[in-house]
Amino acid sequence: VTKVTVRYLNFKPEVADVYKKIADEYEKETGVKVIVETAANNEYESTLTAKMSTKSAPTLFQINGPKGYANWKEYCADLSDSKLYKHLKDKSLAVTSKDGKVYGIPYVVEGYGIIYNKAITDKYFELDNKNTDFKSMDDINSFEKLKALVEDMQKNKSALGIDGVFASTSLKAGENWRYQTHLANVPIYYEFTKNKIDLTSNDTSKITFEYAQNFKNIFDLYLDNSTIEKGKTGTKTVTDSMAEFATEKCAMVQNGNWAWSQISKASGNKVEENNVKFLPIYTGVKGEGTQGLCIGTENYYAVNSKASQAEQKAANDFIYWLYSSEKGKKFVTDDLGFIAPFDTFNDDEVPNDPLAKEISNWMNKQSITTIPWYFAVFPSQTFKDNFGSSLLKYAQGNKSWDEVKSDVVKDWEKEANASKS
Repeated sequence: VTKVTVRYLNFKPEVADVYKKIADEYEKETGVKVIVETAANNEYESTLTAKMSTKSAPTLFQINGPKGYANWKEYCADLSDSKLYKHLKDKSLAVTSKDGKVYGIPYVVEGYGIIYNKAITDKYFELDNKNTDFKSMDDINSFEKLKALVEDMQKNKSALGIDGVFASTSLKAGENWRYQTHLANVPIYYEFTKNKIDLTSNDTSKITFEYAQNFKNIFDLYLDNSTIEKGKTGTKTVTDSMAEFATEKCAMVQNGNWAWSQISKASGNKVEENNVKFLPIYTGVKGEGTQGLCIGTENYYAVNSKASQAEQKAANDFIYWLYSSEKGKKFVTDDLGFIAPFDTFNDDEVPNDPLAKEISNWMNKQSITTIPWYFAVFPSQTFKDNFGSSLLKYAQGNKSWDEVKSDVVKDWEKEANASKS
């Protein structure tokens, strides 16, 4: 019997050594050789293109979502019958075509929402003169409730010992991705879902920004109940915002689980691990009481459909072993530091940080709908940068919201068409 070899083209240079260890362990256990090659930073697509036409084409590679699938569809095998896909907790996270075939399985997830400091919110709930009836953050499950809470906390900021409820909104150029990408994901998700848009198709090339008012709702809440005046948002960076949260100058900040290292390593950090929690980004959309965090990834396994059946099976067996065996799972959680989206992992098999644990908790909540990362189909970086500078002008009072909205719609279409030509 000829031995089958699995070739994997890894995307993340920082974990290349870990994958080598994984490959050695797998070969020891199964006798199957896994050759791991790693693309240089920002050169994955060009490396993949060069390798695909050779004899040593990868059996296992990665795509970054529906756009990546569109580029590589003739090489993506259908994984809907694979063992690993069967264990994916939230099937809506996979790259799936309209006819239900699965071409990309997410292997690590990240999430974002509104991070809050439970010590400060608890202090608010204890206030004698508060103007709301809320007893705990469990009562907050809509924009209306969040707004009532935040505005009353802002009124009581001196009693709470904070400069404002929200950290400063960082709208400096290059520092505004939390709004022009992450926050924008929420209204775009609702628009595409309502209109049943297939993300792998060209139907994503225009939007009406139907939920622009919802974006404005939460964005205004951030701006109006902050540690700084709106006029200063153009000078603020993400690091500034996270430092304000870490030093308890504010109670809330919009960001993702990757922010834990920034919070914990900030000089003068006062926030305790057990007080770092997540709340969904509520914007006032009907039925948002069941909305969860924005959870997704740009990292999906794909199996080369041009490889032999034996090679395809070997690739599927390898990733299943990695995410289901005790040894494999330990590598995933402890060495790769991944939050894995599969039901083969139990609650304590997550990276050891409070935000990763929160992502896992929110994913496991019954009857909560996660918002996937649709920003993978945003037309271009230029679109995002233009949106960001529009938001700054709006915050400074130099642009009306109607102008922001119409510019976003025009720019989206222009940039979507530019990338096609």
